[in-house]
Amino acid sequence: MAEVAEWRLDDPDEIEAADPGNMLRQVASSAAQVRSALLATQETDFSELVAAGRPRAIVVSGMGGSGIAGDVLAAVCGTGSAAQIVSVHGYQLPGWVSAADLVIAVSCSGSTEETLAAAEDAVRRGSRLVGVGGASSPLAGLAEQAHAPFVPVRSAGMPRSTLWGLSIPLIGVAARFGLCEAGPEAHEAAAVALEGISQRCRPDSDSFVNPAKGLALELAGKLPMIWGTSPLAGVAAYRFSCQLNENAKYPAIQGVLPEANHNQVVALDGPFAPGRDGAEPAVPLHLALLADAGEHPQVAKRRAASARLAGERGIGVSELTATGDHPLERLASLVQLIDYATVYLGIALGYDPSPITAIQELKASIA
Repeated sequence: MAEVAEWRLDDPDEIEAADPGNMLRQVASSAAQVRSALLATQETDFSELVAAGRPRAIVVSGMGGSGIAGDVLAAVCGTGSAAQIVSVHGYQLPGWVSAADLVIAVSCSGSTEETLAAAEDAVRRGSRLVGVGGASSPLAGLAEQAHAPFVPVRSAGMPRSTLWGLSIPLIGVAARFGLCEAGPEAHEAAAVALEGISQRCRPDSDSFVNPAKGLALELAGKLPMIWGTSPLAGVAAYRFSCQLNENAKYPAIQGVLPEANHNQVVALDGPFAPGRDGAEPAVPLHLALLADAGEHPQVAKRRAASARLAGERGIGVSELTATGDHPLERLASLVQLIDYATVYLGIALGYDPSPITAIQELKASIA
């Protein structure tokens, strides 16, 4: 395990030097992304799409930092959505997708090969199509050929830090079909929440008052097991795991309650927990619980019981709680803190948060 340089997080100059790709500035752009993406969505003509009626299902095709936009859409629409919302992270659409369905292809660059393949498949099947991604890209060209709406997105720098720019257009499309209520007020509430967290988590805020730096230090040297307590918080847990992977080059395990209480909880008694003789494992577990107002009452009991079980075994516990009334605002309140914390963890461990060298090498090896 790399040495944890806690002192680095309390020196703004050290933070800036350790973040040459400006990942923290990219995270700080989240509120601006919400507002600009809402405007871009409002300026896009969806009249023919909407006139054709509500689709049976919305299938969102995307990979990595772009693909999670589909999960954000499902979280905002909720389990009561009148249309099924499915995320596809691969080259092929499910066999049942047809002209009755809407496929939304999301790619920050507009050139992701899996997403382009799925979009082409949607056109062949006669499905309605919407493109979201880089302007003047292959995806934009494909949408133009298919006479499909396309929402251009300006990248914040990396796809994973353009989450809101990529997600807001999807929410706008779903709202036009009555699948969620997400007007300008909800978007502005989310933007204000993102700005508030950015202020609290800014680089010149000391670790003892900066919630993101504090969370990063709680996780350093531990194996995080991250559980969401609702479908919405489950999306945040998945985001947490992915951001640890990319920003901090760090492994993580993610799950959702109550399911995680039927399998992952047993790891609290395994080799990554303190031994019966009190011996500390080389890499101990750390449980992170992401709570949400939308959790089932029984899940609230499970969350409290899980924290108690972990504490009784000497396993550290971090608890994050979503705030706000609208699902978009609640999700934003979790994700923004997570995004800052994972960048700070990478810096504390001595890793530049921006590079994704392994991904680039893998792509080059199969090109």
